[in-house]
Amino acid sequence: MDFADAHKEWLHSHLERRTGERKGRLERGHQHGEILFLQNVWWPLQGHLNQLHPEYEVLDWRRRSYFADFAWMPGHVKMIWEIKGYDSHVRDMDRNRYCDELNRETFLQGLGFRVVSFAYDDVAHRPDLCITLLRVLLSRYKPEQTPVNPVGLAGKELILLAFQLARPIRPKDVEAHFAVNFRTSVKYLQDLCVKGWLRPLPCGKGIKILQYELVRKSFDEIEGY
Repeated sequence: MDFADAHKEWLHSHLERRTGERKGRLERGHQHGEILFLQNVWWPLQGHLNQLHPEYEVLDWRRRSYFADFAWMPGHVKMIWEIKGYDSHVRDMDRNRYCDELNRETFLQGLGFRVVSFAYDDVAHRPDLCITLLRVLLSRYKPEQTPVNPVGLAGKELILLAFQLARPIRPKDVEAHFAVNFRTSVKYLQDLCVKGWLRPLPCGKGIKILQYELVRKSFDEIEGY
């Protein structure tokens, strides 16, 4: 089934299950930007629309209805995807609306949702970037799609740790993160050097290696690691 047919069937199934304002909101709210996200980003990455809920209603801290563009809820994971155009979310937004939007996102995080926003311009013109970033994010929640080789799993986790640290990574960082001994931590780091993700930084006269620097690569290469 291609995207157009899958989308038509998926949208129809959600419309059939809704009544009143929830149905009206779906008919009015699921428009060009949302469809473009599914077509350009979600479908190429996932190949299906399962467990994805359009115009998903939640109550904010004032008990007012808020309709998220999409909610994705496989199992215990709860995520909200928002597609934000520059005009409506930046240029034409006043101070009160800006505060409400930030407070709403904080409240949703407190409810257990992880809120992730994509710029419409990226969805329309740079979908590969959206796919790459989304792939990295989803890899944290879909371990069944991760290589089962322990060194591969550790390597992928260490790449993300190196980005988080924003400085050269050291064996003791690996020891603390994985609760492993020094020899194992060095093995993981050297494996990433061989694969081209890290480079060793010699200390003093170059005899001793105490830290490793991240080599810039595209995030989508993590999936192939």
